[in-house]
Amino acid sequence: MKRRFPAGPDTNVDDLLAGLSAEPEGGRLKVGDERIVDFLVSFARKLLAPATARRYPELASLGFFLRRGEIAKVLRAVETNPGVLRFPRGMVFHVPPANVDTIFVYSWALSALAGNRNVVRISPRSAGAAEAVVEALNAALADAHPAVAQTQVMVTYDRDDKITAALSAACDLRVIWGGDRAVTEVRKMPLAPHARDVTFPDRASFAAISVAGWEAATPEQRRDVAVGFYNDSYWFDQAACASPRALFWVGDEKGAEAGREEFRRLLIDVVAQKELVVEPAMAVQKRVSAYGVAADGHATSIRFDGNAVATLELTSPGEVPREWLGVGTFPLATLPSLDALVNLVERKDQTLSVFGFSQQELEDLAHELAGRGIDRIVPFGSALTFSERWDGYDLLAEFTRLVTVQA
Repeated sequence: MKRRFPAGPDTNVDDLLAGLSAEPEGGRLKVGDERIVDFLVSFARKLLAPATARRYPELASLGFFLRRGEIAKVLRAVETNPGVLRFPRGMVFHVPPANVDTIFVYSWALSALAGNRNVVRISPRSAGAAEAVVEALNAALADAHPAVAQTQVMVTYDRDDKITAALSAACDLRVIWGGDRAVTEVRKMPLAPHARDVTFPDRASFAAISVAGWEAATPEQRRDVAVGFYNDSYWFDQAACASPRALFWVGDEKGAEAGREEFRRLLIDVVAQKELVVEPAMAVQKRVSAYGVAADGHATSIRFDGNAVATLELTSPGEVPREWLGVGTFPLATLPSLDALVNLVERKDQTLSVFGFSQQELEDLAHELAGRGIDRIVPFGSALTFSERWDGYDLLAEFTRLVTVQA
């Protein structure tokens, strides 16, 4: 195994586990341990450095998530009542995906905040932003308490069932990100009887704009909507579970048609301003996927605006595709009202990004769905903003154990 963090010589699974089982300097970690908090804050500063944030804007969101004030908010949310004590779960083994190559940092950081020892397997296919993250982690380690390096490990290894099985057998909690197939494959490796899995399988997400809300918005607000939609969609090549795979306009047809056209022009302008370059292979992928949707009878028309923006008019809202079609590919449909979404939503649907709706309208929708799908409803620009509540999990609660004490 290649040791990525703390940087060092290659290791094997037995030595790795032996090192993690030793008592760290200064004693075992606890929930909200200051040694971890200080390290994460230092790490966040490095992510927010202008050079890094400009090159990888998604890392700026991670940096904000790990500021001291934000960490304090997260820890306050898990405060318990007298006689109820919260402790780390133990050792946590994280298996993140390769296509969203920084998601592992969020779950690892929350698990570390919970006082756990952690092993993260970084995919050999991860690059770019993941490399920047590892560099920042190792740079922050220079001033960190030794307990950080003694309890937190990130490694890379090619697919090796023996290593994965050994780490699975030794952990108290296993966190699996990826497609349904990846989750199923890792789950074949048995856990200890007391251990459990937290899984993040295939998910799909959508966006919705209120026609009335769009018409009431100022030109500046409309452009902000386009910028937010760009960030939600184009970071991670629209492959993140929370990236919108389709855009619904909610309201009357005529207003929706006018709104769509203006929104499309604004999005094209934002793409140009961001100087987005779509590689030839991706451009081909988009065309193959879009024409495939039409050939299957799910779309009545397709429009390409260069290689960056493709829109498909769906035959009906119920024909919405949930598979990834390529970055910047957006099926469109109009709904008469927000509650028309209820019959379209499936259990695998995760995030609904919205603009122009009231809080009450969105809460009414959530009550109608009643947990049958959609775990997050957030404004445009926040789809990829990670929080301690994700996919219906309260992650910090998952990463800890409760002990009740009564005299």
